[in-house]
Amino acid sequence: MSRLLVVKANNIIEASYQLSLNEQRLILAAIACIPKGEEVTDNTGYCVTRESFIELGVNPKTASREIREACDRLFNRVITITTEAGTFKTRWVQDIMKYNSDWALANPEFIQEVTGSDPYAEDYILAAIRFSKSVLPFISNLSSNFTQYFLQDIAGVSSGYSVRFYELMMQFKSTGYRKIRLDDLRNMLDLNNKYPLTADLKRWVIDTAIDELNEKSPITIKYKLLKTGRKFTHIELKFKQKLSPKKIESQRDQKTIDMFSNLSDSQIKTYSSVLSKVHSISDLADNKDYSAFAIWIANILRDPTSVREETAKRIFKTLRTETDFKD
Repeated sequence: MSRLLVVKANNIIEASYQLSLNEQRLILAAIACIPKGEEVTDNTGYCVTRESFIELGVNPKTASREIREACDRLFNRVITITTEAGTFKTRWVQDIMKYNSDWALANPEFIQEVTGSDPYAEDYILAAIRFSKSVLPFISNLSSNFTQYFLQDIAGVSSGYSVRFYELMMQFKSTGYRKIRLDDLRNMLDLNNKYPLTADLKRWVIDTAIDELNEKSPITIKYKLLKTGRKFTHIELKFKQKLSPKKIESQRDQKTIDMFSNLSDSQIKTYSSVLSKVHSISDLADNKDYSAFAIWIANILRDPTSVREETAKRIFKTLRTETDFKD
């Protein structure tokens, strides 16, 4: 995944709202597409593709369906934002356009120009999101009081609470410390009467998020629940960047085909299409047309362990010996 940057005003980070994980994925992927430092208007739609959902950890087999369902729900979602002047409630988006695969195939130039992606993909879907006029100032052209992080930092998480906790900590990235009133946390997560007992809040919200972020995010976190008198009233979060693992140089048989080349998304799209037309591996197509065969190859280039090792080795050997690909 390219290092797409998510930038939000702190008012949004601390706002009260409830979104499913896929609804958050839609919003974050769209925010990451907003040009930095350029004038933007609420007339502009920011595009989310099936591929961008897959990069965020969604199963390729269900990605298109999950985008459609998230689009339907997101349209009705509201957010409550607190400013110096007061508190106001608004919708996240003013409209969402869902392009279907037939239209994408009939207009490949438009798709390529807008998203840089290939519409010749299995069950292609593109969603264009126009943020509401009230929300847009909090996610674009920010010069102060904002939080930013890379979209890939939360790729693969399976809980919407994990995303919210990560953002709340990135707001205090410079100090590695944050203390939040539990009542404020419940309000920010829009829990209403859900999990009124601290034990339930800890089990189903806090531990869920912290455990997952410790496993999948770039930071390590420790937390404590603090009491005022006999009642738990605050959560104290301490976090820091994970240490990068030391690279271990190993001797490799020069005849061994290296199957892990860290191909970029654009390389995968280009070379899967090229390889689908190479005669030496045409027997692997199993009656697939070029488009379907290219999709199958792309999945292998992305994850060589998804097929038998022998098959993956053939694909990568062909990539290196019968195309212009260079490591």
